[in-house]
Amino acid sequence: MAAQGRHGGKESNKMTALVVDDNTVNRMIHHRLLDNLGIENVAVVNGKEAVDIHCSGKTFDLILMDMDMPVMNGIEATRQLREMGIRSMIAGVSTRSMEREIREFIEAGLDDYQEKPLTMSKLISIIHKING
Repeated sequence: MAAQGRHGGKESNKMTALVVDDNTVNRMIHHRLLDNLGIENVAVVNGKEAVDIHCSGKTFDLILMDMDMPVMNGIEATRQLREMGIRSMIAGVSTRSMEREIREFIEAGLDDYQEKPLTMSKLISIIHKING
């Protein structure tokens, strides 16, 4: 399941993902799901680390972004990544179900939103949007 990065300039055909979540169990679940699809992935524990890793020059095809995290939440991190010109698919993954909060998250620049727990079918749905 290889895809050319939406961010351009990526030479590898292997899809890459960044998991942004402060919860260890969620990071492990997302890592396993991505691994099962052959998607290389890296995890960070808050939005500031997600912004910092992009500032260091790394890019990803997919970013799975939690909403509620310490230091910098997913809404602010998504907003900053978009302001930096990051064009990766950013999928919000959260337990939040309040419409106002979800709308704010989407307005920050999400391409997709999925309620936790993330499942293989939800992940495949997100990936089809990258490849489609």
